[in-house]
Formats: sequence, structure tokens, C-alpha cells
Amino acid sequence: MASNTTSLKKTLTPLSLWGLGVGYVISGMYFGWNLGLEQGGTYGLAIATVFIIVMYTCFSFSYAELACAIPKAGGVFDYAGAAFGKNMGFVAGLAQIIEFVFAPPAISAAVGAYFNAFFPSVPVILIAIIAYIIFTCLNIYGVKAAANFETFVTVLAVAELLLFCGLTLPHTSTEKFSQNAFPNGWAGVFASVPFAIWFFLGIEGIANVAEESLQPQKDISKGFGWSLVTLVILCILVFYSAAAINGWESIVYTDVSKTTTSDSPLPLALKIITGDNSLMYHLLITVGLFGLIASFHGLILAAGRSTYEMGKAGNLPGILGRISPKFQTPANALLGNMVIGIIALLSGRTGQIITISVFGALTLYIISMLSLFRLRKKSPELARPFHTPGYPWFPAIALVIAIFSLIAMMVYNLYLGLLYFAILLTGFILFKLFTKTTEHEQGS
Repeated sequence: MASNTTSLKKTLTPLSLWGLGVGYVISGMYFGWNLGLEQGGTYGLAIATVFIIVMYTCFSFSYAELACAIPKAGGVFDYAGAAFGKNMGFVAGLAQIIEFVFAPPAISAAVGAYFNAFFPSVPVILIAIIAYIIFTCLNIYGVKAAANFETFVTVLAVAELLLFCGLTLPHTSTEKFSQNAFPNGWAGVFASVPFAIWFFLGIEGIANVAEESLQPQKDISKGFGWSLVTLVILCILVFYSAAAINGWESIVYTDVSKTTTSDSPLPLALKIITGDNSLMYHLLITVGLFGLIASFHGLILAAGRSTYEMGKAGNLPGILGRISPKFQTPANALLGNMVIGIIALLSGRTGQIITISVFGALTLYIISMLSLFRLRKKSPELARPFHTPGYPWFPAIALVIAIFSLIAMMVYNLYLGLLYFAILLTGFILFKLFTKTTEHEQGS
């Protein structure tokens, strides 16, 4: 699996990019977001989500300009490197890898839990590891097969969410939605920010397959736009449909004492209407698995491209930057990410892993918006097939909200925040030592 002469194969269409963009994110509609209700209630999480929707809208169309101008698999690694040099490029690339590599273990644990509900004798961790191996192999086999599969499961997952909303909306009420709606005041809004971000985390992965798009300069912006519209509509529908049936507490807690939280808000909501023995209830649980698989599989794909580009540039071990001559995919990077993901999975700390992934995402958003401003001044001659609408307001709004969200994350997750920045600092020190050693050897 070692060849530097081969390149990534161009096979992706706008429909494929939509499937990837929605697929990266859609698991966030199925689990995790409801835990923000415990922090902010319906109003608190709703306020945080509105700001996050604004941030992602401004960010996506700003990021699309960068992706169309510099269609490279490294995403923000390449943009920051072009704007600020290799040091900032490394930091941005490492933050991106942290986001894309640490989100899949949490999702794989949920995949294992879903399967375990049908096959109780098989351990959750074993199912999760098997899923990691299967979908890593699918990504190694080829991006076209991987993207076609992603589109297929994404369509099923979207259809299932729409079915859920169709079944639950007739039973909702604004009175139920407004019960205990602002339990912790504005502090709850800030505390629920990570869970609002979880609704959309990963959409930026579209940029990492730019090299494999048939017409990246035209199709990447379409992929971002169509994906974002789909996700915003689903976010609003699912949030209201689930929380307005019997109040938000019914989709957060699994016991009367309100001490045990659940990562399965949609089954909890539907159970109130149909019971847990109905066909529709079992259909939701069965097909809901596709939403988890779509995000799990899609993020593995994006992570492989991000790690590959860093390895190709020499910022990570060179073996990670090699393309399989047989499949024309970054097989070594995919396998390396799988090993790290399984180790993280075995830690059993899925909540903390998600939070660290969100820290990586926010760092990516901040650096990429700064890169957009910098490149507009530094390289005005750069071909830009797509221009950010409302420039400079769109990237400025995305930048401000991302910085504010990162500060809120640090306040409410100080230990994990310090751990995340310690990882960045350690990685940067090792990068500088490696670079200095390499330059010294070359000089000798």
C-alpha cells in the first residue's frame, strides 16, 4: 500500500457530496443533542441552537470559498498553510484530525448499543470494533463505493427522521414544549452550546473530498448549500417534535428520579405515543441505526483524507501520506485512524471524547475564517470560483460565534479544554523538533 505516484480518484458528484455532507452530521439528530436540554431546557438549548445555526450558515458558505479555491484533501490544513505558513497549518490540521478521529468512537459505541438491543449476547464493544473494521475496509476499497453507500444510508436516515416527525407532530403542543423551559437561565444557554454544535458537527468534512470531486470548483459549494438546508430543516423538526410531546424531561431521563440520562431521545418520544411493542417503534430503532452508520462511516472517510494530507506534507509520519496503488485511497491513514479510534473506544469515555471533538471543530472554524480574511488580502489573484456571500460579514459572524462558543466550552469543560490544548501543544512541540531535526540532517 505504498505509492506516492498515484493520486486520489475523481468520482464524486453533487449528489454524492450532499450524501456525505448530511451523512457526516445526521447522527447528531438521533442522539446526544437531548443532553443539552438538561443544561438549558427547551428555551436554553433553542437559543444556543439558533446562534449555532447562524454560525454554521455563515461558516459553510465561507468555508466553501476556501474549498473551491484550494480543493485539497487536507481542508483547513491547506488553507491555513497557504494563509499563515506551515506552523499554523500544522495546528489547524491537528485540530481537524482531533475532530474527525475522536467523533467516530462515540458514534461506534452507539452503533454497538443499537445492535446489542437486538443481540444482547454480543458485547457492545465487540460490535463497535467490528463496525470500525468493516467501514474502514469499505473506505479502503474505494471512495465511489463508500460515497454511494453513504448516500444510500443517508437517504434512509432522512426518511426515517421525516417519518418520526410525521408520527409525533400531531401529538405535540407548545404548552408541553414550554414546561420548565429555562431552568438554569442564561448559564444553561452557555452550557448547552456543545450539544447545539453536535446537531451540525462534521459538515465541513465535505471540503476534505474536494480532490475526489469531478468538478470541485462548481460542486463543493452546492454540496455545502444543499446539505446545510437539509440539516437545518431536520434540526428544527426533530427538536420540536421530540420535546413537545411530553416535555423535555421525558426525552432526557429514563427513570422517575431523573438521575439516569439517555442517548436515545427519539425512541423515548415515540414510545409515549405508540408504546414499545408497535411496528413503528421497532422500525424507528432499526432504521435509526442507519443514521448512526451514515455519520460513523462518513467521518471515517473525512478523517482518512485529513490524516493523509498531513502525512503527505511530512507533518505526520510519511507512511500515512501514501496512496494504495490498487484502490487509490489513503489506506494507511485510514488504518492508522482506526487504531486510534479503537483505543479511544476502549476507554469508555464517550461523553468526554465528544467534547474533545467539539473543541477540535471550533478551533478549525476559527482558524479557517482567519485564513479566509488573510488570503483575501495576501492572495487577491487566487482563483475563487465561489465567493462568500455577504463578505466580510459572513466570515466575521462565524468567527465571533465560534470564539464565543470556544470560551463557553472552556468555562464549562475546563479539564477537558486543558487536556485538548495540551494535546495541541505537545503535537506542535514534537512537530517543531521533528522539523528542526529533518532540516539539520538535510543541511548536513
